Amino acid sequence: MFKKIKTFLLLYVFPPLTYVFLRILRKTISVIHVDRDYVLDLWQKTNLIVCFWHGRLLMMPFAYEKKRGKVLISRHRDGEFIARVVKYFNLGTIRGSFKKGGISTSFELIRSLKDGYDIAVTPDGPRGPRYVVKKGILEIAKLTSKPVVPVSYGASKKKLLNHGMSLSCHYLFPR
Repeated sequence: MFKKIKTFLLLYVFPPLTYVFLRILRKTISVIHVDRDYVLDLWQKTNLIVCFWHGRLLMMPFAYEKKRGKVLISRHRDGEFIARVVKYFNLGTIRGSFKKGGISTSFELIRSLKDGYDIAVTPDGPRGPRYVVKKGILEIAKLTSKPVVPVSYGASKKKLLNHGMSLSCHYLFPR
């Protein structure tokens, strides 16, 4: 009984609440984009393979402005939760990984790129090793000739005129 309640909360209650929380959080932070013009120019020419570290996925939906994107998300239970949150950002999902079901996942990534979607991938994956790029993303880039754009963000607390704390978010794009 407890497991059913927990699953219900994880799949139906927490995703919309998480989306609302992230929207509120985004409204309370100042955002600074670093070296973004290069990426915007690339987006005018082609669709992209966007990658970011697994530990940096929280605010990533806000770095994306084009509305034809899909995110590679594992089929694990945690991945199901993330997929349901991502849906609220009007992003598609590709379920799987390069390791488990790698061939079918790779075909779906390639098909999505050919259909004009941008894809987002965490190259270090949930199991790590942390901050080490696995070769799957490089193989997809090689097969499709699409550029890989690493994106990250950093956050820092900042005090504003004795009105409490504010959060500043810096999105970092390659030059």
